[in-house]
Amino acid sequence: MNSKNHWTPIDLTIGSLFVAMMAVGANITSIAPFMVIGGVPITLQTFFAILAGLILGSRLGAFSMFIYMVLGLAGAPIFAQFKGGASILLSPTFGFIVSFILIAYIAGKIVEKRRSAPRYMLAALIGMAINYIFGTNWMYAAYILWFDAPTGFTYQMAWYWMIFPLPKDIVLSIFAAVMAYRLEKSFIAKSAFRNQKNIA
Repeated sequence: MNSKNHWTPIDLTIGSLFVAMMAVGANITSIAPFMVIGGVPITLQTFFAILAGLILGSRLGAFSMFIYMVLGLAGAPIFAQFKGGASILLSPTFGFIVSFILIAYIAGKIVEKRRSAPRYMLAALIGMAINYIFGTNWMYAAYILWFDAPTGFTYQMAWYWMIFPLPKDIVLSIFAAVMAYRLEKSFIAKSAFRNQKNIA
């Protein structure tokens, strides 16, 4: 198929659904406030960002995550704990939000050329790794350079905080890969959405 230079209404509708799912996944902590470790909310955002890349493809997946970020920065209360606004730019956790764009793009790229089960699993786990590496290093830099760091804060402490959500994210990343692959084989591959795109 030929590549497209624009998106159709189907593309934009499904992309919008992922923006909405990111907003829901971000605010699981609203009913479980104890799910915040070291200032890092334990959310379902990584799960949905991976799904966006695997299902929508690299370009549309990344674009939907970009729109999610822009809407939040514009003031919509769609970030974790119903936060929104430009002040989030200075938050230590903003790097995780930026990483969602990278997750969707890279996960999508990995499976676009060959949609096999191992590729889906690899893409999901790489996406999760990007989230942790980019987000944690951003958080460390933020605490060191412009945010008020906790007493005794170190690079090792930043990574120690990430141990707590890690098991959840590994399980959800694997689940995202299995879910996306099964949807691809049972429905998406035959749909108008997939057949209009250059992501065989």
